[in-house]
Amino acid sequence: MNEKNTKVANVANVVVVGGGYAGVLAANHLRLDDSIDITLINPRPSFVERIRLHQFVTGSDDAVVDYGTVLGEGINLAVDSATRIDTSARRVELASGGSIGYDYLIYAVGSTGAAPTVPGAAEYAYPISEYEHAEPLRAAVAASGADAPLCVVGAGPTGLEMAAELAEEGRRVTLICGTVMGPYLSTRARRAAAKRMAKLGVTVIDGPGAVVTEVLRDTVVLADDRRVAAAVTIWTAGFGVPDLAVRSGLSTDSIGRLLTDETLTSVDDPRVVGAGDATAPSDLPLRMSCQAAIPLGAQAANTVLSRIAGTPPKPLNQAFTGQCISLGRSAGLIQIAHLDDTVTPLYLGGRAAASIKEAVCKGTISFLSREARKPGSYFWLKGGKRQQKLAAQPVPS
Repeated sequence: MNEKNTKVANVANVVVVGGGYAGVLAANHLRLDDSIDITLINPRPSFVERIRLHQFVTGSDDAVVDYGTVLGEGINLAVDSATRIDTSARRVELASGGSIGYDYLIYAVGSTGAAPTVPGAAEYAYPISEYEHAEPLRAAVAASGADAPLCVVGAGPTGLEMAAELAEEGRRVTLICGTVMGPYLSTRARRAAAKRMAKLGVTVIDGPGAVVTEVLRDTVVLADDRRVAAAVTIWTAGFGVPDLAVRSGLSTDSIGRLLTDETLTSVDDPRVVGAGDATAPSDLPLRMSCQAAIPLGAQAANTVLSRIAGTPPKPLNQAFTGQCISLGRSAGLIQIAHLDDTVTPLYLGGRAAASIKEAVCKGTISFLSREARKPGSYFWLKGGKRQQKLAAQPVPS
């Protein structure tokens, strides 16, 4: 891609790096100021519904949406990968060899699967955090025999959803939890999840010895020396973030999330604003989820709009409601939480929860599409006692 060298007087160029939930919402929201030239950089030509990738593996959904559906008119889509942000020159360097200049940049590169450190995992286990991961996993599952043993490592939301989706298709699945199944869930919700797994025939391995120490071609080895047969091993344990901020010399937290203040502005550069999973406001990041990413995208755009207008940007303000987990197509689990994301004993399960989860998945696309048609229409739940959490943080020595 050739460099963009031409600027119209009094027109601000804003580049959004990352075309996921946060990036798309941010780009659409920026259109509240129709004088802004907006470019969205994304390595894929289509929007990926990451919350449906487990469905893509089994074939119940293709997990992609055309950007024409979710991206507003006038936004320039650059299908390319950002390799470095040159903050001194205000340019984004691209894998294609070109670069794109900016007046302000929204950093919304999202998250990815954490690089596994367990011996053999990188060679023999399939991740599922990105579309490019899900495609070879889908092929491997399809190529395995109908009665071949499948092993899912990790029992967070992704692991639970993947195990249930496969089991509902009649596949023989073992879920290795790494001590506890559904660590975010309340005790009652965890019991409900276990009951659903038992009904689907999933073998659940949890407890102190349920930590994977090695992955072989057809076997998973546990800390207590148990060996679990696995024609296909699916790795869902942990998330990380792309290293673009690190490569660009920007300050990050220990896993590479961009460090920002409470207005989502980089601690290094007032023209770089973060949004979504790859951002750590005040070094106190929100839980990685589209539930956090979409409001963060709107708030990042508001910060840029304020800076362009010369007004003080507002601190982030949003709340959580809980977590929605699909347990196959016919059941789900809705964990209810306080606004600060601490769980309550309350949950909803069964077919009603499955219907709610499907409505949530469709709703995320509706939010993006509506904002594309009418910038400023998106609103989000606020609260969450964030200021109290910040006040409780230890003072750096």
